[in-house]
Amino acid sequence: MSLHRGDTLGGRAAVVGIGATEFSKDSGRSELRLAAEAVRAALDDAGLRPSDVDGMVTFTMDTSPEITVAQATGIGELSFFSRVHYGGGAACATVQQAALAVALGVADVVVCYRAFNERSGGRFGAGVQHREPSAEGAALGWNLPFGLLTPASWVAMAAQRYLYTYGLTPEVFGHVAVTARRYAARNPAAYFHGRPITLADHAASRWIVEPLRLLDCCQETDGGQALVVTSVERARELRHPPAVITAAAQGAGRSQELMTSFYRDGLTGLPEMGVVARQLWRSSGLGPGDIDVGIVYDHFTPFVLMQLEEFGFCGPGEGADFVAAGTLPLNTHGGQLGEAYLHGMNGVAEAVRQLRGTSVNQTPDAARVLVTAGTGVPTSGLILGADG
Repeated sequence: MSLHRGDTLGGRAAVVGIGATEFSKDSGRSELRLAAEAVRAALDDAGLRPSDVDGMVTFTMDTSPEITVAQATGIGELSFFSRVHYGGGAACATVQQAALAVALGVADVVVCYRAFNERSGGRFGAGVQHREPSAEGAALGWNLPFGLLTPASWVAMAAQRYLYTYGLTPEVFGHVAVTARRYAARNPAAYFHGRPITLADHAASRWIVEPLRLLDCCQETDGGQALVVTSVERARELRHPPAVITAAAQGAGRSQELMTSFYRDGLTGLPEMGVVARQLWRSSGLGPGDIDVGIVYDHFTPFVLMQLEEFGFCGPGEGADFVAAGTLPLNTHGGQLGEAYLHGMNGVAEAVRQLRGTSVNQTPDAARVLVTAGTGVPTSGLILGADG
């Protein structure tokens, strides 16, 4: 079938450049410099100049403003600039916004970026004990007094219910961690390069918040990642085969909160990702059997299982067995558990490498890659495809 359908975004834009800094625990430089380095690297990868760029998209959580990054990288006039909210849920949505701008002729070349010192600077894993007054802060106020202070504690509530409902034990989460670290061990860019783990290692790692162990939780990273989006027509004239944006979607569920949606009818799924999944399958005309590689947001292992179930790769409660079977190459860069925690942007980059045939853990003849963004929050997703 054609990737371009008249009533959808699919097939009108492509990712043509990817660039990143090294992934470390202490970058030794500002977040602005990290952003600028990643943007320059992505443009170099695409074979484009800063003067070609007329659009920029980032996260509301990013500390480097679009115009400041433009100044730091030699980018001139901008006709489009935008930010997407909800932390890691924004990852795929930045690409969606860039593609929308390109498809509508608002911009010709759009750079998406995310950069932070998330280990040496502000550590997300430390939680939100100190938070400025806001509507979001007021919502969290219903949970903080009871000790639910950190992302791990919020996810642990859903993870515990998932295990109880399906009669499982915490060891099932280990399949996700082991898979990620196996791929990371072969990836020179990964922080855990050369350091695979076993299920026994997972089970022996210390508790963070039961039922989550240390190896169920993503790492904290200093670094930057950037992506370049332009039209498919222009992409065909550039340096690398384009990663065509086949479908893109955002999603928020009913009774949605920021990782504390404990008042829904059930806690064993991720309704926000269900919204994304239905849009992606409907607009692309594809289904789980058409996907060659899955890049599934892995800030915490239980939510990887739930995402696979929301997308229909397996039935409810069957995610761990699906991962263990290895029928779908999953997070072939090592994910955020093994490569780096870059709010999911490094996952989009890995999808591009798979379609180019340049991943260090290359899937033969990869033609369609599913990418998801952060879960537990309003989120987003992409299907990227090979051209033709």
